[in-house]
Amino acid sequence: MAGEVTMIGSVILALFLAGYLGQQYLPPPTPRVIGLDLGTTFCSVGVFLPGSGGVEVIADEGGRKSIPSAVSFTAASVLAGHDALDLADSNPRNTIYDAKRFIGKTFERDSLEQESGRYPFKVVNHNGSALFEVTTNHTFTVSPEYVGSRLLLKMRQMAERHLGVTVQNAVISVPAEFDERQRNYTERAANLAGLKVLRVINEPTAAAMAYGLHKAQVFHVLVVDLGGGTLDVSLLNKQGGMFFTRAMAGNNQLGGQDFSQRLLQYSVDRVQQRFGAPPTLKEDIHRLRQSVEAAKLNLTLHPSATIRLPLHLDTQGSRPSSVVFEEVVTRELFEELNQDLFEKILVPIMTVLEEGHLAKEEVEEIVLVGGSTRIPRIRRLISEYFGKEPNTSVDPDLAVVTGVAIQAGIMGGSWPLQVSAIEIPNRHLRKRNFN
Repeated sequence: MAGEVTMIGSVILALFLAGYLGQQYLPPPTPRVIGLDLGTTFCSVGVFLPGSGGVEVIADEGGRKSIPSAVSFTAASVLAGHDALDLADSNPRNTIYDAKRFIGKTFERDSLEQESGRYPFKVVNHNGSALFEVTTNHTFTVSPEYVGSRLLLKMRQMAERHLGVTVQNAVISVPAEFDERQRNYTERAANLAGLKVLRVINEPTAAAMAYGLHKAQVFHVLVVDLGGGTLDVSLLNKQGGMFFTRAMAGNNQLGGQDFSQRLLQYSVDRVQQRFGAPPTLKEDIHRLRQSVEAAKLNLTLHPSATIRLPLHLDTQGSRPSSVVFEEVVTRELFEELNQDLFEKILVPIMTVLEEGHLAKEEVEEIVLVGGSTRIPRIRRLISEYFGKEPNTSVDPDLAVVTGVAIQAGIMGGSWPLQVSAIEIPNRHLRKRNFN
């Protein structure tokens, strides 16, 4: 008996030793489970790297780690990501974005008409579900999950090109407020892209994992997710590796696009004042919008930025004349233009604390997610309210995809082993919106 125990112990020791030596001296296996962040405005795909324990966010053919959540239909092809966004102005009725807002949701007729009024493409009601009407060689409709599938297929292809292997399995993130139907339709989108979903994880939990909080001794975590089009605030309770969403609130019509729009309107007014006519050509408006977006990004790092571009203006009924519009905008001006929008961010923060019966001093970690949280004034606003700095150690644009990739590594059994984030469903919780 003692000999058998010794033999079993020797076998186990040999297996551990072989595993250790393999990790040290053999090339790590290629990841085969990808992590997907299907965002409202941008999407990303990442993988957990066996051996090093790091996460790699995979870039597209242009080297960009996030792709716009846009799909454009033409007579010749269906384009996704940056290629689709480039057609947004020239092909507005057939370029679909924000499809995530509609996926798996049921609408009353009036509410869908009100929601669809915000978009240049046509949204139709099909038994309470949204469909997008597209006209190329003929007119047809596509579902939100089909639009999502084209983005997921694009990211799958990015991963396969980078990894050099076929990818069939994925972990995908969804907003914490998604109900069972919305989650199922998101999985359906992945299935249409040829992917099997091993697990669906809430976006706030994924962000917390990106910051390593699934391994840290913290209990109260506030996640502020401010992207291009939406604001989501979640209060998480965590014990061990288990996350419980205690309260949610947000604003489905507040994000980076709104901040850019304020600066765009200011620039249009300046063109009008300086040259006597506003820009009206689609190409000019498109270039001005791009210049404004670039200026907004520059203002996160620098105290001022310059908007400069040629325009073709129709002045006094004459033929369009060529002018060069140049304007220096300061960070102070940008903050002044958006002051009322910035202050709206605090409303859902205070709401989740009130509904979670938690004082702001009890929040141990404040996690920032989404590119708009880079804006200095927004960071100051949050730090002034809590009396301490938020955690900014992770790229906010990539926080969710980083956490999803870690979870993908767990599902794939990658070494080094991680603590899995277990979510406790709170089926009675509803997100409060402040639009």
